[in-house]
Amino acid sequence: MGTVVDDAASAEFHAFFERHYAELSRLAHLLTGEPDTADDLAADALLALWHRWDRVRAADHPAAYARGVVANLARSRIRSAVRERRRIALFWSQREENTENPDVAGVVDVREALRRLPFRKRACVVLRHAFDLSEKDTALALGVSVGTVKSQTSKGMAELQRLLGTQGLPQRMHAALGAPRRSPAVDGVRAGEGGGRDR
Repeated sequence: MGTVVDDAASAEFHAFFERHYAELSRLAHLLTGEPDTADDLAADALLALWHRWDRVRAADHPAAYARGVVANLARSRIRSAVRERRRIALFWSQREENTENPDVAGVVDVREALRRLPFRKRACVVLRHAFDLSEKDTALALGVSVGTVKSQTSKGMAELQRLLGTQGLPQRMHAALGAPRRSPAVDGVRAGEGGGRDR
């Protein structure tokens, strides 16, 4: 009997892993600016989820829970890097990425400005504009109120506008951050993990 339960939990976790690993790795990359360690952070987050899978699978929003774990791991990594290097320049890799019709200078400008934001503002901007999450889902992922998400996103975008100018900023953000076309399966809506698009 126990084996059947364990097999079912294992299958559920494997499906969750396949559905969310790439998204969590991308989130780690955008929050830390370290593409070389993003996969490791995503893997660490999923390992932590596996160790408490009984609790996670029973949660109302497992995907939001997972994003919160990645955000906490990213915050810890950044703090550790600050202590070790004392220079924020080490947070960002200048490695080029392959994109269709890439505007490398534009990508670098946006990501350079993004990394200058305080972590909470950066996390809100990334989740709202790169992951196209609702304010409610962003609040769930970061463990803050919807009001905080609204405030931090607004302040973060205002700071980016100051650094980058206002012309075409939303389009530049999406191009630089590689915002994907969302689908119900990715959002977890089909699996009951996402909820509506509260704006």
